[in-house]
Amino acid sequence: MLTLSSGGYTARIAPEAGGTIAALDWQGPGGRAHPLLHAPAGLAPQTDTPNKFGAWAMLPFANRAFDSLVDDGHTRFTVPSNNPAGTIHGFGWQSAWQVERQDAGHTVLSHRRTAGPDPYRYLAKQEIRLDETGMTVTLALTNEADQALPFGMGLHPWFPCAADTRLRMSATGALIFGDQFRATGTQAFGDGGPYADGAVFATGMETAWSFLGWDGTARIETPSTGLAITLSASENLRHPVVWAPAGADFLCAEPQSHAAGAPSEKIVREASPLVRLQPGETLEGRVRIAAEAI
Repeated sequence: MLTLSSGGYTARIAPEAGGTIAALDWQGPGGRAHPLLHAPAGLAPQTDTPNKFGAWAMLPFANRAFDSLVDDGHTRFTVPSNNPAGTIHGFGWQSAWQVERQDAGHTVLSHRRTAGPDPYRYLAKQEIRLDETGMTVTLALTNEADQALPFGMGLHPWFPCAADTRLRMSATGALIFGDQFRATGTQAFGDGGPYADGAVFATGMETAWSFLGWDGTARIETPSTGLAITLSASENLRHPVVWAPAGADFLCAEPQSHAAGAPSEKIVREASPLVRLQPGETLEGRVRIAAEAI
C-alpha cells in the first residue's frame, strides 16, 4: 500500500488491486481528520467484485456494457463478463498497476492490456497528486491496438453520506432508466435537475442517475461533520453517474466520459458516445476532490 501526503491531505493507494485509492483524508482546522472517501475500517481492496469504497479508475469504458457487448456503430465485439448483466467498469479495477513514479505527494501508476479475447489493447496511466488544493487524479488511455476502437473512462469515488448530507450539482438532462439501469430514453431538465438546489441526498430509496450536460462541479455538504467536499472534472468527463442503494452511508458521484450503457446501447450512444481512438491516440481526463470546513 502506497501512502501519499501533502498539503493536509493523505491518500492510501493499492497499486496491485486495481490502482485503488483506498482512502483519502484531510486535516481540517484544529487538526481534525476528515475522511473524504468512504473507507470502512478493516476493508482491503480486492479485484473479485467492485470495491464499495475509496476511488478507482473505470476503463477502457465506464459503467455497464450490457450482455458484454461493445458497439459504437462502427465496430462490434464482446468482452469478458464480470457481472450478471454483462461487463461492468471495464478491466482496470481488476488489474495490477505498476508504480512508475512516486514521491511524498505524487505517484504515477500504469496498466497495460496486451492480450484478451477482444481487440482492446491499451496503455492506461493514472497520475495522483496531492497538494494544498486537494487531490487531482489524471487518467490517460492510449489505444495500442492496430485498429480504431471505441474507448471511455471515468473515476468511481465513494463519498461519506449522513442523514443531513446535501448534494449540489446541475445538469441539462439525464437518461431514463428501465430494468437493471438499462436506458429507455432521455429527459431534459429546465431547472438544472434534482440536485440543482442542494437537496438532501438520503431519501430512504435507491438513487440512480446518469446525467447529461453536467457543468463539471458537484458539492457535497454535511453540516453534522462540518465538512464540504467539492468534486470537479475536466470537460470530457461531464456525464456523471450518481448512485446509492437505499439506506447507504455513502453516495457515488462518478465523472465519466459517457453515460451509463453507452458501450452497448444505441439509445445511449446517440446521447453520449464513446470516443473512437485511432491507433496511438490518447484520451485523457482529470478529476479533483477538495475539502472545506463549514
